[in-house]
Amino acid sequence: MRCDLRYIPMKPTHLLTDLGGVLLTNGWDRAVRSKVAAEFSVDAAQMDERHHLTYDTYESGKIDISTYLRRIIFYEPRPYSEQQVLDYILKQAQPLTETIELVKELKARHGLKVGVISNEGREIGEDRVHRFRLDEFVDFFVISGCVGLRKPDEAIFRLALDIAQIPPGQAAYLEDRGMFYEIATGLGLRAVWHKDAATTRAKLAELGLD
Repeated sequence: MRCDLRYIPMKPTHLLTDLGGVLLTNGWDRAVRSKVAAEFSVDAAQMDERHHLTYDTYESGKIDISTYLRRIIFYEPRPYSEQQVLDYILKQAQPLTETIELVKELKARHGLKVGVISNEGREIGEDRVHRFRLDEFVDFFVISGCVGLRKPDEAIFRLALDIAQIPPGQAAYLEDRGMFYEIATGLGLRAVWHKDAATTRAKLAELGLD
């Protein structure tokens, strides 16, 4: 019996991915905030409360990193500078090399276009892109602090698809947050809930990216 080719799923031409938790460690999460509080003798509970009240404004590009740090740490005099704190924050990032190598390998083997969709403030996101030379294998970046949209807003996914000029089903998407994985799937992206490089490799192989 002849197979009807209309029902064979097309291999993705694009690989979209989150940044923190997939390619790199998280840039600014609870663990990093705890380290900063301990390193600079800041009341951790108060800093965390102030963070939650204002972080979305920073992560969506409405304020810069200096304003954000003044709100959560430098609301009172400190014996150190904003730059010292920022430098310490940026140095906490580490590459998740297995996933990076997987993405590079698949890009080379399948001729994929690679894009990043990430919730990060502008300064933190830009530093991470350059520090880890992500632009050597990523074709475009959609970073919340630069575009004024942040997950779970569906518009940030649509913006990435508009930049790529593809329909959702033409893109695989790697995401480590369950809610964002569900949203991407609901929009028609061929999403993979990233747990580790080995399982993600297997899931992508099921999509034809072996």
